This record gives sequence, C-alpha cells and structure tokens, in this order.
Amino acid sequence: MTPKRRQCAAMQEYERLLEEQPSFRANQQRAEDFTARAVTSGEAGRVARRLVTIPTVVHVVHDKPKENISDAQIRSQIAALNMDFRATNEDTAKVPDPWKGLVADAKIKFQLATKDPEGKRSNGIVRVQTDRTSFGAGDAVKRASAGGSDAWPSRAYLNLWVCTLGGGLLGYAQFPGGPRATDGVVVLNTAFGTEGTAAAPFDRGRTLTHEVGHWLNLRHIWGDTLDCSGGDRVPDTPNCKGPNMGKPTYPSVSCANGPHGDMFMNYMDYVDDAAMFMFTAGQVERMNACLAGPRKSFLAA
Repeated sequence: MTPKRRQCAAMQEYERLLEEQPSFRANQQRAEDFTARAVTSGEAGRVARRLVTIPTVVHVVHDKPKENISDAQIRSQIAALNMDFRATNEDTAKVPDPWKGLVADAKIKFQLATKDPEGKRSNGIVRVQTDRTSFGAGDAVKRASAGGSDAWPSRAYLNLWVCTLGGGLLGYAQFPGGPRATDGVVVLNTAFGTEGTAAAPFDRGRTLTHEVGHWLNLRHIWGDTLDCSGGDRVPDTPNCKGPNMGKPTYPSVSCANGPHGDMFMNYMDYVDDAAMFMFTAGQVERMNACLAGPRKSFLAA
C-alpha cells in the first residue's frame, strides 16, 4: 500500500552511518569543506557549463508478481527524473512569481546503463526474486546475501533499488562519502515512475527526484529541525520550520519568512508529487559541487 504522506529515511541513514562508519563523518566534513570552496572559486559553475550523464542501474527486488514492475514503468521514471533535473517539467509554470527566476536546470542526465560491470550489453535493469515480503531502512535490499541485490560499482553507476518498503517509507538515499557497496537510492515500488503500479499521491516520479537530490548532497529544506534553527546550506531556499505535507496553499509562512513563506514546491520538501516541481539555482550549485568533488568519477562517464 502506498503511504498517504511522504516519509524519507535519508537522514535516519545519515545518522546511522555517522555512528557505524567513522570514515563517513570525515568524508562528509570533507565534502562540505569542498562545497564551500567550489562555490566560492567557481569550480561548481564550471561543472554546470556541460551536460553530465550518469549511467544508472535499476535493481528490481520482488516477491509477488506485481512487485516485478515493467520495463515501461522503469523508463517512465527515468524520463520523469530527467525532466525534473533539466527543469523541462511542465509544472514549473506553477512556481510562484517571486521564485520563477530561481528555477534552475541542473544539466544532469540519467541514462539506463548500456553495459554491465563486465562490459556486456545491458538494459540497465536487474531483476531479483526474493523471499522477503518487505524491506526497511538499512542495507538489506542492497545485499544478495540478505535477500536483495548487490550494487554495481558505485563510482561508475547510480544504483537504484526498487522494492516493497515497510514502515510507511517512500524511499531513502545514501549521502556522498558512505560505503561504496551500499551507495545509491532505494524507492518504494508503488512510488516509482508514472505508470504501472505507481499510485497517487506519489505517481509522478518525484520520490526518486527527492532522493537523488540527497545522493547529490542536498538536504531537506527545513534542515531537519523543528524550531527554525536548521537550514539546508543553500542561500536561496527560505528557512522554514519543518516539512510541509500534502498540497499546501501559497503562501505558507513560518520562521518569519514572509511574505512569500516556505518554498514548499521544492523537490526537497515532503509535499505530494503534484505539489513539488523545482530546484533552485543554489541547490544546483551545491549538486554541481558534489559532482566536482565526492562524485567526480561521474564527470568522466
């Protein structure tokens, strides 16, 4: 069953890795230091001047037949992801006037892999039968030994795992700097793509857009605090008190951010798919810094 409200476990996984992987803390600090330098020096901007193509593999981990989603559903998700990251999605027209000038093209293209790690021809889709009825946050779905599917080399491919998730989760991502064997994004199979089993209110492919944002080092726009003390480390997204849900009405003011209020239509909030439709120029700059730094292996792809 598709949850009624967005719930992402990326920060839960972030905190777990901080505790379990001493190197992750150092790698994240290194990534933040590099991001600050890349933005200041203009290195992030140099990445932005060309299109970056990211080879992508989709691991479909299924128990029941309906969980073994079709190739067409997978392709619909890649198409939606590319429109969102290139800002060619039609609903950018709904961005409120004060922020229309902030809508930005990330110049990132996601493409199903045409070769597997051994160089053999591939359609970029791996299908694995499991005896598990569902997965939770964590790495089980990323390990064949735990009923999941092993990652392809994560410096050469973006690994996506599609499965049945429990606990009301729609998905989660691993931030840059974590273990290579578990690097990638996990998405609920009924919140993946725009056809087939994709179900409202998460049937426009935006769960993956949100999670790939995390994979490229974007934070939630409220900074994962509930008292206005947080922030997403991006200057052009207004600070807000907490996650917005459903389909809010503009303006929605919090944290003294009037008159325009929360940028709830940002992909890094928790609203329904139909209510989110933009990345800002500042977020794109941060993603480009990630590609110039901790994910620079994809610049040679």
